[in-house]
Amino acid sequence: MSEGKSPMATAALSESKPSGFVHELDLFDSTTIVVGSMIGSGIFIVSADIARNTGSTGGLLAAWIISGLMTVAAALSYGELAAMMPKAGGQYVYLREAYSPLWGFLYGWTVFLVIQTGTIAAVAVGFARFLGVLWPAISPNAWIVPPIQLSSGYAISLSVQQFVALLLIAFLTLLNTRGLRLGKLIQNVFTSAKTLGLVGLILAGVFLGRNATAIHANFSSLWAIQDAQTIEPGANWMKSFLPSVTAASGLFGLLIAFGVSQVGSLFSADAWNNITFTAGEVKNPRRDVPLSLAIGTGIVISLYFLANVGYLSALTLHQIQTAPDDRVATATLGVIFGNSGATLMAVAIMVSTFGCANGLILAGARVYYAMSHDGLFFRSTGRLNARHVPAMGLLLQGLWGGILVLLRTRLVNSATGAVTYGNLYSVLLNYVVFAALMFYVLTIGGIFVLRRKRPDAERPYRAWGYPFVPVLYILMASLIMLILILYQTQDTWPGLVIVLIGVPVYWLWSRRTAVSA
Repeated sequence: MSEGKSPMATAALSESKPSGFVHELDLFDSTTIVVGSMIGSGIFIVSADIARNTGSTGGLLAAWIISGLMTVAAALSYGELAAMMPKAGGQYVYLREAYSPLWGFLYGWTVFLVIQTGTIAAVAVGFARFLGVLWPAISPNAWIVPPIQLSSGYAISLSVQQFVALLLIAFLTLLNTRGLRLGKLIQNVFTSAKTLGLVGLILAGVFLGRNATAIHANFSSLWAIQDAQTIEPGANWMKSFLPSVTAASGLFGLLIAFGVSQVGSLFSADAWNNITFTAGEVKNPRRDVPLSLAIGTGIVISLYFLANVGYLSALTLHQIQTAPDDRVATATLGVIFGNSGATLMAVAIMVSTFGCANGLILAGARVYYAMSHDGLFFRSTGRLNARHVPAMGLLLQGLWGGILVLLRTRLVNSATGAVTYGNLYSVLLNYVVFAALMFYVLTIGGIFVLRRKRPDAERPYRAWGYPFVPVLYILMASLIMLILILYQTQDTWPGLVIVLIGVPVYWLWSRRTAVSA
């Protein structure tokens, strides 16, 4: 009961409070969500695998240029959809409006099941892994609950490293239930810090770690192939008509090497679309969401390219290809600062993964909110708490992300019988890279569909370079998808299965909604 206030005053006060989302995000906030969600730990690691696939300095840099062009092209194209439909849910809404509720649901289903939650799990474990560099007790082999076998291929466990990852997910989830203002403050601070950290890594590599021998070896013969790994067809039955190739196998081999390399570089540059999930909370969404997409992706892609120039200024290509545990950034700082380089890199990656996890957690729940309002997800995820955020969506997302941290893959060495454990989320994320590309292609194709279906709809921003830029992205992404089908078959069809399982789930959910209505 309110003392000292009349019922009329109390009613007036409640009416003055916003009943839905609060428009808290300006252009800077929106841009930090784009940048912060993109920069995780990938840029510090995946260059080693790209260098092994492409086998040359020019190939390594070209792979990042291709990823950059595709990411910026997609962001410029998404700007039209974001300005046209500035609603919570973003890409889910675009697919629903361009095609049908089924396609929107399949995307949202995959986001919840793997894309968002699996990435949150991966980033949280990455944070814990590098905290273990500073505090060795945080080990993947220090068991709180030793692995419990669930089947021949799967187990569940709780190590100290997993426990720290769970604490991070729980901490950031609870913080984000306290309101958007706190969530964006964390995002702004940590995005600014890790952007400066990445700039520092670039400057350290180019100037402090400048190695004349490495520079001459790397840049005097940009396209000289060395130690390129062999890429096998993705299934045994394909080997009768598809050759095993390397980047040195001519134009076809080079094409395959670039296509396979995009798995790492595109994944490292992914999550730029998360700002579209929060469009309902942007102050001026028709202007700021498209601008933040363009500015944010431009900043990150430029930094990623320059980071690789920094690596190549301090390390030979062979050192990049053979960096311990693929930690290229750590190896770069190691040649500059010695043993303390690993500590510096661990701190930088912890800052980066903390901010990345916050951005992913903040944005993801808005997709489930939009799905719930269409009757296609749990009703509780469609309600906002007193601080105007979808708290139940945040909690459900955190719970499933935590389960993915706990679940393990179980591998038995047939020769020795030794058992090793991997991370289920890593396998799932490999599976859905293909599916994520498919949804990007469908969404950008939605620009053409909606221009035909709704020619008179208000479009404050029109896709830059239309129709050529959107078509270029669709063609390039489709080519990469074809390469992945042929040479990464084992990782593509399970991703499609995950998506297709959503079809009967959609039918059941929509049927339940129709009955209750």
